[in-house]
Amino acid sequence: MGFPSPVQLRITQEEVVLEGVAEREEYSTMFDEMNDAMEEIQESIIEDARKIYSERVIDLWLNPRNMGGMENPRGYGKILGPCGDTMQIFIRIEDDKIIDAKFITDGCGTSIAAGGMATELSIGKNVKEAFKISQEVVLKSLGGLPEESVHCALLASNTLREALRDYLSTKRDPWKKAYQKNSGR
Repeated sequence: MGFPSPVQLRITQEEVVLEGVAEREEYSTMFDEMNDAMEEIQESIIEDARKIYSERVIDLWLNPRNMGGMENPRGYGKILGPCGDTMQIFIRIEDDKIIDAKFITDGCGTSIAAGGMATELSIGKNVKEAFKISQEVVLKSLGGLPEESVHCALLASNTLREALRDYLSTKRDPWKKAYQKNSGR
C-alpha cells in the first residue's frame, strides 16, 4: 500500500452562505484555523513520505506527469493490479515511435509515480525499445520503492506492454481499431 494521492485540503469561505456579520467573523476564524490544520496535516504526510520514498517518487506524486486520457490512441492498455489499483495507458505512435503517452490510475501516490515514470520512459522510444521497460527499469528510474509498493512498478510496466501489444495488434489488423472505436473503447 502506498501513500495517499495528493488532495487539495483548503476550504474557502465562499463555500458557505452566512447570515450576520458576527457569524461571518466567527466562521472566518474557524475557516482559517481549519485550513491551517489541513496544511499541517498535508506537510506531515509529505514529511513522512520523504522518509520512505525517493525525491523522484515524491516529485512524480506531487507533480504527476502525463496524467490523463487521450483521444484516439494508437495503443491502449488497462490492467487491474494485485492490490486492486487499476491503470490505463494510452500511447500515440508515428512511424513506430512513441510520440505521446498518458496514463490514468485510481491508485495511490506510488501508482501515480510509477505510471508517470513508465510513460516518461516510453516517449521517444520505438516500440521494440519500449517493450524493454520492465518493472526493474521503472523501479531503478524511481530510485527504488519499499517492498510493499514494488507491485506498482509492475502494474505500470505491464500496462505499458498491454498498450504496446494493442498497437501491434491493430497495426497488423487495422479493422480491429475500427471495431474498438465503435465498441466504445
